[in-house]
Amino acid sequence: MTNLEEMGQKAQSAAFELGQLGTQAKNSALLAMANTLVMNTDKIIAANKDDMTNARNNGMKDAMLDRLEITPSRINDMADGLRQVMDLPDPIGKIERGWQTDAGLDITQERVPLGVIGMIYEARPNVTVDAAGLCFKAGNAVILRGGKEAINSNIILSETLREALKTIGINEDAIQLIDDISHETAQKMMEMTDYIDVLIPRGSGKFIKMVVDKAKVPIIETGAGNCHIYVDKDADLDKALKIIINAKVQRPSVCNAAEKVVLHKDIANQFLPELFDALRANNVEVRGDKLSQIIEPGIIPATPEDWGTEYDDYIMAVKIVGSIDEAIAHINKYNTKHSEAIITENYTSSRQFMKQIDAAVVYTNASTRFTDGQQFGFGAEIGISTQKLHARGPMGANELTTTKYLVQGDGQVRK
Repeated sequence: MTNLEEMGQKAQSAAFELGQLGTQAKNSALLAMANTLVMNTDKIIAANKDDMTNARNNGMKDAMLDRLEITPSRINDMADGLRQVMDLPDPIGKIERGWQTDAGLDITQERVPLGVIGMIYEARPNVTVDAAGLCFKAGNAVILRGGKEAINSNIILSETLREALKTIGINEDAIQLIDDISHETAQKMMEMTDYIDVLIPRGSGKFIKMVVDKAKVPIIETGAGNCHIYVDKDADLDKALKIIINAKVQRPSVCNAAEKVVLHKDIANQFLPELFDALRANNVEVRGDKLSQIIEPGIIPATPEDWGTEYDDYIMAVKIVGSIDEAIAHINKYNTKHSEAIITENYTSSRQFMKQIDAAVVYTNASTRFTDGQQFGFGAEIGISTQKLHARGPMGANELTTTKYLVQGDGQVRK
């Protein structure tokens, strides 16, 4: 059985060492990790094939298989993500502000690593690389615990990254993977308050809720994505169709894929039949409210549970509303505070939607699929935070730091 206490001790030692590394040393390590990943492409894909075979035999859906699969192109993407992280500004040592007090004390607020980060996640092996790279850039050690579906992939990926660190003389315990996939070990990890400074879960809404409910370690909650696209009465409908198909179909299993379409009644009769045909042509099952079924009889009746469900599949639900105010109220009631979009050519409507929607990311005339650290220019991301403390939205290296105050005195004592 995995010795979590020993892993925690090693991680703390590695975190202290990482905190002393300069930017050049960290960047050299990230480049070594990227190159070593590519050099081990065949080994990584072989391990992933075992996971894919097991997943198919266990009846995993095609959309989820897509999240699990590793290809040479995806390995190159992982490596490119590490190189992008390498090119980012180093957040450590950044001075946020500085001032002198009435007592003559010079105070500066400086960015420092969080320390040891725990990552607990489901069947997306690219998270192993993204998390390791970002944590490393921000001077943190990381303890990884992936899902059973990707265990072989995660083992070879973590071993590859550790090999790269060892080769250049950096403590490989900066990156550790828990290879015991039992629930008991996961629970113990979530209780490691002596060793893990913060825990970041990634996965389905059900999985994240389980971690939030059971963990004793402080959590940065990355949320499920029940994402909406509202098509306003002043929308460019060609633009709307293109955006909705992209947001639903490109990768339906990811958290920034659109799950719901909200249509203003003034354009529903014209637009919904075209949208229905386009979605069905892409093998998307369409569910909807009574008004949408009247316009397009092929739509399956939506249940009350549909409106709050993240499908992660080729399913989309449609709601027709009478006003932008009704659209905003509906979205704020059922969304997961991830990513929401309005399609409109009306500036006033755009500003109202952007201001009143409660979500980490709000778009006008763009696909929700852009909610991604790499797309935002952060390099790889460690997750999309849907909470309001301590980070919100795509989390890059800067979000994996905290601050401390450095106070310089000259003999002052408090009166």
